[in-house]
Amino acid sequence: MKRILTWSDCVFNKAYAVWKTHASKRTAAVLLLAVYVASLIVIELGRRGLLPPVVAAMTPRSHYAAISMAFTFLLYLEVIDLVFGLATSVSRAVGKQFEIFSLILLRRSFKEFTYLPEPLQWPATMEPVWHILSDSCGALLVFAVLAFYYRTLYHTPITADDDETADFISAKKIIALILLVVFIALGVHSFLATLKSGKETDFFATFYTILVFCDILIVLVSLRYGKSYPVVFRNSGFALATVALRLALAAPDYYNAGLGVGAMLYILGLNTAYNLFVKTRVSSVK
Repeated sequence: MKRILTWSDCVFNKAYAVWKTHASKRTAAVLLLAVYVASLIVIELGRRGLLPPVVAAMTPRSHYAAISMAFTFLLYLEVIDLVFGLATSVSRAVGKQFEIFSLILLRRSFKEFTYLPEPLQWPATMEPVWHILSDSCGALLVFAVLAFYYRTLYHTPITADDDETADFISAKKIIALILLVVFIALGVHSFLATLKSGKETDFFATFYTILVFCDILIVLVSLRYGKSYPVVFRNSGFALATVALRLALAAPDYYNAGLGVGAMLYILGLNTAYNLFVKTRVSSVK
């Protein structure tokens, strides 16, 4: 077991070192720009009838779809950050999940623009406008509550034994590596399914379902290194919040933003209560 933990440390650290380099970040930024510009060009060619019929059938007609495509690529990059973050801090990784969810809401807002006339005019029906307001305001509320949540983060080691703490981190790195492989496989499958059917697959809903099981797995693994009630309750609550986000991704308009904001408020309250619990215990020991 020790050999597996050492191997996972080595692989994870090398992968993370490559991902966090300035060159990698710059390459990702260039690719993001390329996706946006290429999407605009392809959409314009489709509008002018200059694409093969098979490609034209899959190409959106509105230029605003290019914004949604760029946001989708940005979300993929954010998911990779989330996967690496699982090994460093569970509470920050949960915050990252809500960051991604807020960006998904913003992407949905831009998607609604594709239902509006181009150039922009006041629509015949208010439904797309209400959807834009709901998703964008929901994203803003999640963004605002996240600022308070990050201020409540109070890190305590899961165990007083440094070796066991290191082993727990290594175990989380194994989970993160497995999740990274699943993310890549799921991304390839989603891309191929989209090409085959011509319809966008719900990649993020599927990925958040997998995250639910990963969060539960981390809770169960943590019991091997410590059975502190506050830590078990907090991590279990985080898993419950991920379930709420998964429901929000599948929920209809208006409900999705409400569920996301409610889940964000829940983890803010959860972490605040956890801090009080831990600080009270520390004070009582003194």
